[in-house]
Amino acid sequence: MLILGLTGSIGMGKSATARMFAAYGCPVHDADAVVHDLYESDAVPLIEAAFPGTTGPGGVDRGRLSDQVVGQPDHLKRLEQIVHPLVRNREIAFLKQSEAKGVRAAILEIPLLFETSADARCDAVIVCSAPADVQRARVLKRPEMTPDKLDGILARQMPDPEKRQRAHFVVDTSRGFDSAERQVAAILRAVSAMS
Repeated sequence: MLILGLTGSIGMGKSATARMFAAYGCPVHDADAVVHDLYESDAVPLIEAAFPGTTGPGGVDRGRLSDQVVGQPDHLKRLEQIVHPLVRNREIAFLKQSEAKGVRAAILEIPLLFETSADARCDAVIVCSAPADVQRARVLKRPEMTPDKLDGILARQMPDPEKRQRAHFVVDTSRGFDSAERQVAAILRAVSAMS
């Protein structure tokens, strides 16, 4: 089974592209969705112990956690040391299940794939990309997003040109869904030769 990493900066169309791969029968492990689930389950007592007052009846209060972590590199590192191993355990279980089902390729959708060196676990990496003005327009349409907040997020992510350079495949998401779907189909044809 091939392990394909899917990544891209904020607003680059990762989720829509992941759905396209899923439609072709590739199971997708969405790291962000796993973190969301962990913030309501396994990670809650660990995060509360490390960052008192950041959880409640519904799990981790992202706002309160953000107040303790943003701009505090040592706190962010501590949070990552709690969350990343839990996400990795779920990823391992996902890959075992996918292999048991006999799928030819499984997708690891990880926003910080390169930044966390997760690309080393992949047979090939796919980067979703779009021009910076398209990306900015998409992200600034999101509720509660501001130009300053977007700039802060982008500062923590590897620049898009570097991601594209390190990718085995790039999906240009700026030309619409039909174009992106054709690119996904072409990638799957190309990787089928790898297995």
